[in-house]
Amino acid sequence: MDEIITIDSNHVVALFTPDEAALRKAASAGVLSVVNFRTSDEKGGLSLADERRVAEAAGLNYLHHPVSGDALDDELVDDFRRSLDDLPQPVLLHCASGKRAGAMALMTLAAENGLDGDAALDLGRKRGLDLSQEKIGAFVRDYADRKANV
Repeated sequence: MDEIITIDSNHVVALFTPDEAALRKAASAGVLSVVNFRTSDEKGGLSLADERRVAEAAGLNYLHHPVSGDALDDELVDDFRRSLDDLPQPVLLHCASGKRAGAMALMTLAAENGLDGDAALDLGRKRGLDLSQEKIGAFVRDYADRKANV
């Protein structure tokens, strides 16, 4: 079975690209919105248009917020955080593997709760998402530290 990690009561991360059945299952489990971080040129999974159609047909709000691990910056994260404020929660966040989605959830929670980078990465580890050895993990740590003014 595809793995889902609950970061907190409002942020659930899929460690896979959801298909139609997974989106319907998320909606029936009480998820109210889905955020897709995959870029338009990524292969596999539903097309962006099909994912939006399936999500909305299941009663989910849908946001496509493409994130490339190589082009991640504070502005992109801050923009996502503002967009997230407008979405009904809980939210299912996904990319292809869950790393970008998990990183965005951890950075959001770090900024909202004043967590430094080590605390943000530790939260992820405790929930089953260890980004500490990943390139994106270094960005999570630095972003959280900047937002916590460490």
